[in-house]
Amino acid sequence: MRGPGVPFARDLAAHGDRTALITPSGEVTYRALAERVAATAERLGRTRRLVLLAGANRADALVIHLAALAGGHPVLLVPGDSTCTIDALTAAYDPDVIARPDDHGTWTLDERRRTSTHTLHPDLALLLSTSGSTGSPKLVRLSHDNLQSNAESIAGYLGIRQSDRAATTLPPHYCYGLSVIHSHLLRGAGLILTERSVADTAFWEEFRAARGTALAGVPYTFDLLDRVGFAHMRLPHLRYVTQAGGRLAPERVAAFAELGRRSGWELFVMYGQTEATARMAYLPPALAHERPEAIGVPIPGGSFRLRPVDGIASPDTGELVYSGPNVMLGYAEAPADLALGRTLEELPTGDIARRAPDGLYEIVGRRSRFIKILGLRLDPHRVEARLEGHGIHAACVGDDDALTVVAASTEGADSKAVRRLVSEGCGLPPRAIRVLPVAELPRLASGKTDYEAVRRLARDARIPAPTPAPGDDDLCALYAEILDRTDVTEDSSFVSLGGDSLSYVEMSLRLEQALGVLPPDWHTTPIRRLRAPDTARRTPPAVPRRGLRRSLETGIALRAAGIVLVVGSHIPVFLVQGGAHVLLGVAGYNFARFHLSVGERRERLRRMGRSIARVAVPSMVWIAFALLLTREYDLANVVLANSLFEQDNSDPEWRYWFVEALVYFLAGLAVLLAIPWLHRAERRTPFGFALALVALGIAGRYDPWGLAHVRFHLSPTVVFFLFALGWAAARARTAGQRLGLTAATLVTVPGLFPGEQTLRTSIVLGGLVLLFWVPALPSIDAVNRLAGVLAGSSLYIYLTHFHVYPHLRDHSPAAALIVSLVCGVAYGAMATRVTSGLLSSLRAGTLMACLSPRGTPGAPVGSRCRYGRTH
Repeated sequence: MRGPGVPFARDLAAHGDRTALITPSGEVTYRALAERVAATAERLGRTRRLVLLAGANRADALVIHLAALAGGHPVLLVPGDSTCTIDALTAAYDPDVIARPDDHGTWTLDERRRTSTHTLHPDLALLLSTSGSTGSPKLVRLSHDNLQSNAESIAGYLGIRQSDRAATTLPPHYCYGLSVIHSHLLRGAGLILTERSVADTAFWEEFRAARGTALAGVPYTFDLLDRVGFAHMRLPHLRYVTQAGGRLAPERVAAFAELGRRSGWELFVMYGQTEATARMAYLPPALAHERPEAIGVPIPGGSFRLRPVDGIASPDTGELVYSGPNVMLGYAEAPADLALGRTLEELPTGDIARRAPDGLYEIVGRRSRFIKILGLRLDPHRVEARLEGHGIHAACVGDDDALTVVAASTEGADSKAVRRLVSEGCGLPPRAIRVLPVAELPRLASGKTDYEAVRRLARDARIPAPTPAPGDDDLCALYAEILDRTDVTEDSSFVSLGGDSLSYVEMSLRLEQALGVLPPDWHTTPIRRLRAPDTARRTPPAVPRRGLRRSLETGIALRAAGIVLVVGSHIPVFLVQGGAHVLLGVAGYNFARFHLSVGERRERLRRMGRSIARVAVPSMVWIAFALLLTREYDLANVVLANSLFEQDNSDPEWRYWFVEALVYFLAGLAVLLAIPWLHRAERRTPFGFALALVALGIAGRYDPWGLAHVRFHLSPTVVFFLFALGWAAARARTAGQRLGLTAATLVTVPGLFPGEQTLRTSIVLGGLVLLFWVPALPSIDAVNRLAGVLAGSSLYIYLTHFHVYPHLRDHSPAAALIVSLVCGVAYGAMATRVTSGLLSSLRAGTLMACLSPRGTPGAPVGSRCRYGRTH
């Protein structure tokens, strides 16, 4: 007969001097870990007590967890960073011992009583909130056998070895994160204990140094992997990557499976619930590429059956029911439930599944209204009941990313209050909650809530999350202000919020003022990491630095200098040409940085479309205005089509060649990347894809197809290679790649311009090489502010200066230059303000149309406004 506790927690010493933990302060062997666990277990004593543990990926917390499991003390595991959850569950379950960090960050035991006030069932080992949800008194009761059998099963199908080392990329109070810990300790493998995000450069330094072999992630983790260039990382010891915690789109599964095949690691897609101690099914890696939509087969020791569902006739489709030794004992909703034994033998998952002819299972729907958002499983009925208790009548629906609360208007029930109540009640972050106020809830003829109409409302009216108040978080407020976004959170980054080349100038300069020093990867770094203590330690205070040395991003410096050279040479104040061609290279560089850093194809296309509009609309408006005033242009100029037709060599018609070329490039690339296989190719090999475009651009540079017009060096097909070189520079990761781009530039730029234009050629060469090799230039605060204004308004200065300087250059060329710059900045400010206002008006008009009480009497609210849009 086995002793009390969980075997893998009791048997740590059996692994001897193998490395158990790799921490920032050093390595811990299994022998040393076992001694610490034994000492803590002795302090907990032989009398079983309920231990509430504030979980964290820290050695102190893990020792207490293992000591309790080894000694047979039931553990109530809660998120260590949530004081309100700790307090709520302490009040609900009255634990005998509370283990949480003190003011110095060291976990301590608060022994509230020497014996337990509860009746604890002999099999009870662990209490977890369902799917990582927080604050709810409804807990999953797991047994010693549940934990041991689940760890053994996972270790078996993953093939975990003693030599493996897994990073703790997920929190331990989440069953998936905890299963990573348990399964590796079972096999005597190592754990890289870290609380860093995979978006943090330091995480990858730790992972490589520790010779990490395993990574675990939820769908959002894989988005972060895309953003940090995971596909191009050299991780020689990585053996496998696991995914669970929500559905990963089949095309993403296939793409990561292919990446793993090329890179020498395997992808395990898994399916489970907290009620099954984490795992129920896994997709064998060999099938991930050809069957990415499947959840796979039951884990070793488990089995599935399909329970018939009304309305579904197929015998191969039904509610998925799981059986196995890892099925929970049952739920607990009050302390008295801790005395209960097993209350169920099999687990109805609530998912509608299909068993395919090849024996693999696929999830095709949900039986109940339970929804999973950001990996957190929610019951919308409970949310509605909570709001009802506060006098708010609401209906809730959700998707993978957000919960939409359609709330009937009541006095005092503003959106912020509703959002706060929902967030506090179910643990969702405010950014994942959309509140949609309506005059009344849509109803069926029976008087029940019409949830189909509610879903249409949620689909048709995308209500943003709240704008952070400046007092709450200055960096979040800064991002919200500059990007005109209302969904900024500490997990947002410039790229994730849709920042582009027209907004990054102001953002980078304002952010440097706030931080003191701007990290090189700031545009993909979450705000949370920018505000992290390690960032603060290496960043001097911003206020005392006014007037002292700063840095200026090379791209911003080139944009500012380039537009000054363009205007100054056109007047002319001086004749230093080449600025516009440098700006094309910078445009390609920024295109790759800001539009291609997101992985999802539709989001990329949406951002490209917005950027095309931000360039084309103010350009067309200005040129149309100039046409009315001067008659120097024709309709082809207004619609940015001059370059598409044979034109004479007259100067006015060619003035806007740069804008036309930029719009053509953006539109053409949007079309290319809309093609799924090209999108996948760019994601798999970003630099290789860019290099292919460079090769295409270089071919066009010499015009073998005869497409160039009168002004050869201004033809879009001829100058595309400059844009492509900038794109490739943003994707280059090694010195060898940059050397190759430099060589291509040195070969192709000479001879581009008519006649002997050595200075012009040198300007273009120097600007591009600087962009390739130097991320930032030393500067001072005053220069930064001036460069920021000029760079941020460079498009508008280019548009307007042709009609400003002719009135002043005969009097004073210098004054003509200054006034041209000022007028362009002014037009930029006006155009930006008007564009933002129009977009806001359109959004508001759409919302009001959906909420208007006018329409067919008695018709559901959701039926009055349809756009056929899904997301």
